[in-house]
Amino acid sequence: MARPPVALTIAGSDSGGGAGIQADLKTFTVLGVFGASAITAVTAQNTVGVRGVAMLEPQFVAEQIDAVLDDIGCDAVKTGMLGTGEVVRAVAERLVAHDAPNVVVDPVMIAKSGDRLLADDACAAVVEQLLPVARIVTPNISEAEALLGVAVTRETMEEAARALCDLGAGAAVIKGGHLSGGAAEDLLFDARSGEVHRYRAPRIDTTNTHGTGCTFASAIAAFLARGWRLERAVGWAKRFVTEAIRRGLPLGEGHGPTDHIGAGRMFR
Repeated sequence: MARPPVALTIAGSDSGGGAGIQADLKTFTVLGVFGASAITAVTAQNTVGVRGVAMLEPQFVAEQIDAVLDDIGCDAVKTGMLGTGEVVRAVAERLVAHDAPNVVVDPVMIAKSGDRLLADDACAAVVEQLLPVARIVTPNISEAEALLGVAVTRETMEEAARALCDLGAGAAVIKGGHLSGGAAEDLLFDARSGEVHRYRAPRIDTTNTHGTGCTFASAIAAFLARGWRLERAVGWAKRFVTEAIRRGLPLGEGHGPTDHIGAGRMFR
């Protein structure tokens, strides 16, 4: 039997199952990729909010990464909730040591409920340590603003994407779903090719959007692991997460999760 494509997620655990490593592994599976994981934190959360966070020691996060990459290897990596500057630095160091391919950085800062998931000191570590190893970084508008220290509008999305690449990322996709009005538009700038791509999807009126950022980034990682070109990977990840939102599951009293399994039927 041929070796399947492998993707490694380095992220926090979501006890509610809608985001974090749970969303990543579901996405990898339905997109035909074997998923491995290195857990950075364990959260007690549901659709309403985050009740508690237990961070793992940076050295143990590093040991998980080494255990996977020393033996199984990978074709892509997706990073999500890293929590602290120490964990960010440990992750970046191990990815460099293993020359990890196709690193997709989702700079998770705030949960859908509004709870903060990244310490203040960690933002600088993401910029200084993680962006230089990223094939692509996938911030939403507020995350791009935090990384760059400037306001980002629909008109300045391309400028922001280019600025993130100037900080070391190979490419950047700015997610415009949080902007009001019109279609949900994302913009990709690939510094390697110099190309700009825009991806539009209809805005869906739903509260079941928990885990959309995780799902989008892990879908990009899955398609890169399968050997797809970046612009195609981003375009199909956009289609996948849009379908997952459209099929969103009415679970809980807050922001319900997207439907990874239902969306995965597009690829069967």
